[in-house]
Amino acid sequence: MKKINKVVLAFSGGLDTSVILKWLQDTYQCEVVTFTADIGQGEEVEPARAKAKQLGVKEIYIDDLREEFVRDFVFPMFRANTIYEGEYLLGTSIARPLIAKRQIEIANETGADAVSHGATGKGNDQVRFELGYYALQPNIQVIAPWREWDLVSREKLLQYAELHGIPVEMKKKAGSPYSMDANLLHISYEGRVLEDPAAEPEESMWRWSVAPEKAPDEPEYLDIEFARGDVVALNGNKLSPASVLEKLNQLGGKHGIGRLDLVENRYVGMKSRGCYETPGGTILLRAHRAIESITLDREVAHLKDDLMPRYAALIYNGYWWSPERKILQTLIDATQERVNGWVRLKLYKGNVIVVGRDSQTDSLFDPNIATFEDDAGAYNQGDAAGFIKLNALRLRIAAGVERKKSKN
Repeated sequence: MKKINKVVLAFSGGLDTSVILKWLQDTYQCEVVTFTADIGQGEEVEPARAKAKQLGVKEIYIDDLREEFVRDFVFPMFRANTIYEGEYLLGTSIARPLIAKRQIEIANETGADAVSHGATGKGNDQVRFELGYYALQPNIQVIAPWREWDLVSREKLLQYAELHGIPVEMKKKAGSPYSMDANLLHISYEGRVLEDPAAEPEESMWRWSVAPEKAPDEPEYLDIEFARGDVVALNGNKLSPASVLEKLNQLGGKHGIGRLDLVENRYVGMKSRGCYETPGGTILLRAHRAIESITLDREVAHLKDDLMPRYAALIYNGYWWSPERKILQTLIDATQERVNGWVRLKLYKGNVIVVGRDSQTDSLFDPNIATFEDDAGAYNQGDAAGFIKLNALRLRIAAGVERKKSKN
């Protein structure tokens, strides 16, 4: 075991990282610097400070990264309409590169020779954190306790916490708590009953949203204004990126929007079942696609759709800092120059319904051409005959060959 003098721990204050903090102190006999990123998890932040102090930590970093998180990570991802495996809005995935970046910065500030995280050896987050560490500081030492210790279950973690007097939130008599991750974009749940993919999640598990059937009986309308692909105002009120997502989460949760029960394919090779609440992100995705529908050229829009699954996989698998993701981001951002305008949505019992969209400066929708009424010569319908024949040429040639073969 290499001698470690000081380590920067990504510290949420939850069960895993609370145990890890004590374990690092005892196992490596080193000084631990805790870093808690405030990216919208709310009440979790200050208890983390108290818990770190209780365990003898002298250098405690709690950084408000909410604006940076949404502005520099969430919004760029949503410019690509990013979803993983058709459903997942990547709420956990997109937070990891920011946390890794700040951890490395703190390691440099404090003279730490190592960084540590609470991700398990079965999951994706270990990959996401460590790819970020090595991309930003190639020679950093990484300590991943889940790959070293013998605390191989959540029940053993609870026992360790009780033995060492470490308080644990959401401790339940029925067993260990859900494994949860929260930030401004989403909250996720894993473990307990969710380990059986046939079992319905407990209604009491959900924290951000009401059940759709219990949502208000009256719909609520929402106007969203975009500038260069990012939301800049809600119902005419200019808001910062973090404030936009906070407000969308409130509205979405109120109307039962954004719940997801998913079995996904982890990068390490296994399937896993998780549940997610992403109310604001669900609204944002629908609205962004709606404004793009009138402002993006057809082939540009289709190219974005072709590239999106690859871009989503890069984020899911932890390659935010890779050269290929950066190149894709440059292309995606270039497509957003004319994505300006507003979208009107109707929120109702779990649904996000687009009811209007317009762009005064960049709309490619021409009512004079699209109309079913007299277009005063704006479009010559006779031109379609030659267009169809040219596009049918290869089909006609192939059909002729097949006829000859069948006659022989």
